[in-house]
Amino acid sequence: MGQPLYERVALIGTGLIGGSIARATKRGGLSGHVSGYAPSAEERARVRTIGFCDSVSDTLADAVQDADLVILCAPVGVLGEVAAQIGPHLKPGATVSDVGSVKMAVVRDVGPHVPAGVHFIPAHPIAGTENSGPDAGFAELFDGRWCVLTPVPGTDEQALKRYEHFWQGLGSTVEQMDARHHDLVLAITSHLPHLIAYNIVGTAADLETVTQMEVIKYSAGGFRDFTRIAASDPTMWRDIFLNNREAVLEILGRFSEDLAALQRAIRWGDGDALFTLFTRTRAIRRSIVAAGQDTAAVNFGRDGGTKPG
Repeated sequence: MGQPLYERVALIGTGLIGGSIARATKRGGLSGHVSGYAPSAEERARVRTIGFCDSVSDTLADAVQDADLVILCAPVGVLGEVAAQIGPHLKPGATVSDVGSVKMAVVRDVGPHVPAGVHFIPAHPIAGTENSGPDAGFAELFDGRWCVLTPVPGTDEQALKRYEHFWQGLGSTVEQMDARHHDLVLAITSHLPHLIAYNIVGTAADLETVTQMEVIKYSAGGFRDFTRIAASDPTMWRDIFLNNREAVLEILGRFSEDLAALQRAIRWGDGDALFTLFTRTRAIRRSIVAAGQDTAAVNFGRDGGTKPG
């Protein structure tokens, strides 16, 4: 095994994503030392017990001390505050990144607190499960998944290439994208589906003519998949919608128009329109399977909800 890409990696946040990065970093020999930080004493104690970090710090300053790579694995809504606290303690020449599902807000909130001489490379690993906390992570989370880097203007090419190799070492396929375009793409592929799932499950819970026990007992595959999505971390998703509101509202407007057209087709018995739509959407599903982003196996290839889907 050769030299690690980064001698010391600091993870600010040790839940599903942070914990998985730590485990995959160890698996790939990508760092000589992985330090972790979590805001609660209980979570820090749990991380120490599990042992996927070499050290666990009680303060942000200690966590980033002498780190060559710092990855912010906290909800998007607090990243600006975290960046302000760690900024004075960052090592010259270090790289600072994140894992947020929104990128324009990260550039806006984190960028001003990154000191000169420190590289800022926002990132978004497109992987996850509905589980959270230190016990939820696993080294294989990023295998075969995309990681999108959204470098800011003037990013050092050598630092960017090094960080790209890091994510490849974690198992990801890496692509670069403009931050604004990223937010629009994720609004349709991730954010709107989550919004719909939260709404459908909430509607089912509020129905007076169907009991909650009936909803649980007679759930078909479609509703079960919605509940899997709707079980995602509420803090994280609250921050995503508040920080990507423009792109989400743009896509939501288009979705509302298409939904109204579908409603008309059902009302007027337009079977041809329904069949045409369902044929198009079926082709999209098959394309996703063909691209290796899911499988055609029973239960969509998911193993009890513990693996990425």
